[in-house]
Amino acid sequence: MTASLIPYIVAALAFFAIVGVGLVLTGGQDDAARKRAKTIGAGRAGAPVKGKVDENVRRRAKTQEMLDNLRRQDKERRRNDPMRNIGSKLTQAGLEIPVPMFWIISVVCGAVCAMLVYISGADGLVINGMNLKSRPVLVAGAFFGGVLGIPQFVLGFLIKGRHTKMVNQFADALDIIVRGVKSGLPLNECIRVIGRESPEPLRKEFLTFADNLAMGAGLDRSLAALYKRIPLQEINFFAIVLMIQAKAGGNLSEALGNLSSVIRSRKMMREKVKALSSEAKASAMIIGALPFAVGLMVFMTTPDYILELFRTETGHVILVMAAGLMGTGITVMRNMINFDM
Repeated sequence: MTASLIPYIVAALAFFAIVGVGLVLTGGQDDAARKRAKTIGAGRAGAPVKGKVDENVRRRAKTQEMLDNLRRQDKERRRNDPMRNIGSKLTQAGLEIPVPMFWIISVVCGAVCAMLVYISGADGLVINGMNLKSRPVLVAGAFFGGVLGIPQFVLGFLIKGRHTKMVNQFADALDIIVRGVKSGLPLNECIRVIGRESPEPLRKEFLTFADNLAMGAGLDRSLAALYKRIPLQEINFFAIVLMIQAKAGGNLSEALGNLSSVIRSRKMMREKVKALSSEAKASAMIIGALPFAVGLMVFMTTPDYILELFRTETGHVILVMAAGLMGTGITVMRNMINFDM
């Protein structure tokens, strides 16, 4: 390296050193400026955001409080199960008959069953030396079975069918409320539209619901009465959505639209479960009917062979054991294929 290049090298190094120091100082100022600008922007937008956050927190707290109250009310309703009340059962089945009339019909049904047993001249059973061929005992058993068994079974069948219709129609009713609210109609008018346009049993229940609201019963009491008449999970969801919207606010059409989608999804899942369990149900029915079918065929071919079960004490013991095993098997299979949704 010659001596003439040394000044140029020193000048270049000095230049780069000055540029580096300048960049460092300028970059720090830019970073500080950016930080100050970011802080100012956050400060300007902070008040509305903070207010919005506070509003969301209050709404969330109020919603949680409302959900806790609804859970307590639901526990009280479950504790006072309306299914145990004959009057509630009649209302759920859609039967407009008083409770005394139902018991009169039950007593008549029991009397008919007792009369049939008495006319048939059944002698009863003899099991391990214990004589059960007392005709008064058999007649009394048939009477109480007719009073407490057959009417309750028919009532439960009617309630189940009505609830199934209600679940199938409820999602469409929610869609009517959603469209009505979006078009500007009040909730009471939407409910009355459902009562006018929907088929039974939804028509009757929503007309009663609308009448309760019109008479000033209040939304919470009207919903409680609706759930008491129709103790379904879908009605409970509907009551929760309306109560939360009434107490905490929010978009009612969006909430009911989401609830309609949930109810349709539950219905679809229920149908899938029904389709998947249909084979097991068919197998259970075939297995349950097989002993009776075989007994009938044996009776048609060799009656004396099958009648030994009804004539002898050993046959009576076999019949009782068979009935117990059959009942146990039916209960187990029913629990295996019964899905609560």
